[in-house]
Amino acid sequence: MTAAFMDLVDVTIVNIALPSIKADEGASLSQIQWITAGYALAMGAGLITGGRLGDIYGRKRIFLIGIGGFTLASALCGLAANPEMLVAARILQGATAALMVPQVLSIVHATFPAHERGKVFGLFGAIVGLGAVSGPMLGALLTEWNLFGLEWRPIFLINLPVGVAGLLLGRKFITESKAPKALRLDPVGVVLVVVGLLMLLYPLTRGRELGWPLWGYVLMGGALVVFAVLVAYERRKTRKDGSPLIELSLFKVKSFAAGAAVQLTFGLVTGVFFLVWTLYMQVGLGWSPLRAGTTGIPFSVAVSVAAGISVQRLVPRFGRKVLQAGALTMAVGVVLYIWEAARYGQGITSWQMVLPLVVMGVGMGLIVAPLTDAVLSEVPREHSGSASGLVNTVMQMGNALGLGLVAVVFFGVIDEPLPVAAMGAEYVDAFQYALWWVAGVLGVIFLLMFALPARPAQHVEGSEGDPTEGESSPVVVGGAGAGAGAGAGAGAGDDREAELVR
Repeated sequence: MTAAFMDLVDVTIVNIALPSIKADEGASLSQIQWITAGYALAMGAGLITGGRLGDIYGRKRIFLIGIGGFTLASALCGLAANPEMLVAARILQGATAALMVPQVLSIVHATFPAHERGKVFGLFGAIVGLGAVSGPMLGALLTEWNLFGLEWRPIFLINLPVGVAGLLLGRKFITESKAPKALRLDPVGVVLVVVGLLMLLYPLTRGRELGWPLWGYVLMGGALVVFAVLVAYERRKTRKDGSPLIELSLFKVKSFAAGAAVQLTFGLVTGVFFLVWTLYMQVGLGWSPLRAGTTGIPFSVAVSVAAGISVQRLVPRFGRKVLQAGALTMAVGVVLYIWEAARYGQGITSWQMVLPLVVMGVGMGLIVAPLTDAVLSEVPREHSGSASGLVNTVMQMGNALGLGLVAVVFFGVIDEPLPVAAMGAEYVDAFQYALWWVAGVLGVIFLLMFALPARPAQHVEGSEGDPTEGESSPVVVGGAGAGAGAGAGAGAGDDREAELVR
């Protein structure tokens, strides 16, 4: 639980401090993007492999390596001498989180008998909610207080005592466990995924600053070739030993293929929104980190309340329509935010943002809680672990792509260099432009949701025996941005366990 809390807080705490990092370190706009996108990319690319490493070599061992590496990477982030070092340390942080996070619910599953897991998953849900709400506020307070003159650095250094405590407690209390028939590793698949995404992301983040050179378009075109090679290799890997990084047969399930597309585009939406929202409030409006953090509280509360109502009451009765209503509601909130930002300009107050933020939060809450179940509901039981890991990976990749697209949909409409007096107005205009993109993508998500199952269904039965035997079950605890709680996908256990996790 300590590790889960630390990961979630770390994801949500950083966004609120980005303008301070930019001002104090002189970071470029692309470096600001990579401070968040690098983490998401490294974590997403390593999630499935992290889960399999735990199954093969022992979940306790990989968990301790992950939490130790995460703590070390946090120290490197806090001590970074320049933006380049901070970006590198954030990528290392994401990679070590990919080792740590997938073991959390796997260890719970291996440690507790079925009749005790309900209490543990209840605690897990409380920890996730607490981390999502407290992260932005903690980031705002630590940045505002400027402890020991360290400015933004305490947002990373606070992980040190927590990480050390988690490491010591983990060594003493966690019991080692392995999967009886673990899948093999697929390092070539991981490399192809990372190379393909880098070929897409790097030109997106750097292209504008460099005047969109020809090599950028060549790289983005080459990324499609890399992904084609990835598909061919994964097919060969499936025939060879049955343990590919990506189980391509899952995409023959209509609801899963559509759901993966929804996860990707929804990750893209959150990647764009949370970064530009932070820049809008702190640079465009000139607000302090604390004021920006407290402004997001109504959004966080709305997400939490709507998520609970969605799963417990609405989805069992109305099914897919609830998720589609969430996409439309969130789009309405985005358009309302655009209207208010245009009407009040730089004179807008936190109170005037409450209505659009609550509407957006309700929409997001209706989506995030039941989405994973809708995507996995028709997946054969023997593939539940691979499917849940892939769903979470796709979400992280979408988040990284969204952060990369900020260079186009936000910074791309800002004329630089800007005089200081004009910067605020330019950022306000760019925020509205970016939100129109967000609203458009939400419309696409609404249409994609027609391919999801109309009603919630039990998981399709597959082979006999333990459904999770030989399957890793990566779980993403980290959220997509400030104030947003993330869903947790789990491939471990029976349907009742999955319900408790949700």
